[in-house]
Amino acid sequence: MSVTQSPLDGWLPRIPLGTWTESVVDWATSTLGPVFDGVATLVDTLVQPLNDLLTGVPAVVVVGVFAALGWWLRGWKFALGVTVGLGLVAGMPYWAETMSTLAQVLVASTLALLLAIPLGVLVAENRRVAAVARPVLDLMQTMPAFVYLIPAIFFFGIGTVPGVLATLVFSMPPGVRLTALGLRQVDKEIVQAAESFGAPPWMVLLRTKLPLALPTIMTGVNQVIMLALSMVVIAGMVGAGGLGDVIMFALSQVEVGSGFEGGIAVVTLAVVLDRLTDAVGDRFPSARAQRLARQAH
Repeated sequence: MSVTQSPLDGWLPRIPLGTWTESVVDWATSTLGPVFDGVATLVDTLVQPLNDLLTGVPAVVVVGVFAALGWWLRGWKFALGVTVGLGLVAGMPYWAETMSTLAQVLVASTLALLLAIPLGVLVAENRRVAAVARPVLDLMQTMPAFVYLIPAIFFFGIGTVPGVLATLVFSMPPGVRLTALGLRQVDKEIVQAAESFGAPPWMVLLRTKLPLALPTIMTGVNQVIMLALSMVVIAGMVGAGGLGDVIMFALSQVEVGSGFEGGIAVVTLAVVLDRLTDAVGDRFPSARAQRLARQAH
């Protein structure tokens, strides 16, 4: 690949940023190999059994479980929509790939949230951490999605593991930001009232701040899951499997029909997960109180 000469060549020394990056990657690969192997084993141990479960259970059972969840959380109309949507996907030839994608999304988003929510709490409670985290989160959110696949390939090769880990990193920032935002938006008078009763800081955080911030945190959970789903599809480029492979194959072979079917499966999965997580957030008492307050105004 030819390198375009910069107008500043001859005036400023060339900064070998790419060379430095390659050196860091080489050092990490040679030095931290056992750590990467352990991470790969952990991810594979989480994804594979869930994938086997979802693909081994009859489609009608999976559709029934999601429909029951939809009925419980949002009512019979949504349950009917879930049944029709997932029933359509089950009738297409990509049900196993859809369940594989769902397994990857669930594992990646769960791991991302296990990291993002504590980091969000730390960002909200510590100004120095917030000052450091803000530019890092900005960088993570503006980085093109495809770029996350490059280090994942270097460290973990080709397959499901690099796809899940790239998805984890890609989907984390909204979880961190919205957790910190929810905690900062808690009414200071309520916090001061809790502190006036002599409650220690950790008790104020667990019993006052987090319950009141739960609606915003659940919005972060929703965004993490949606980003994870979008990234898992892109991860088909590195052989992660699932619907990503279907769409990438259709794109390379210009097969409009299979590409459309894979896209419909992705959209259906996204709508179901989005509405379910929204409904979970609405069920918290703090969310209901805020909704009633808005209606009163």
